[in-house]
Amino acid sequence: MDVWGGLIHIVNFFAPALGLALIVPSVSRLVWWRALKSVAWLQQVKWVALINAAVLVLGLLVLGRDGAMWTYIALVLASAGTVWWTGLR
Repeated sequence: MDVWGGLIHIVNFFAPALGLALIVPSVSRLVWWRALKSVAWLQQVKWVALINAAVLVLGLLVLGRDGAMWTYIALVLASAGTVWWTGLR
């Protein structure tokens, strides 16, 4: 594998974390717009992306492979929990 192929693998590995980091805070602002008015959207995106990246790496280490459904379930729960922790608690 060359450098370009390795870079594509790394980007694709972290793509679900970044995708959910953009989607979950945005959709939660549509539902809880009054409660999340005081929290910056970009701050929530940063925290969700960081936590999601950690969940993906932890899932890879624990389960031994990428793309396991348990990892994606944990990713969704971590996204929701992070949005709750940064703005709704």
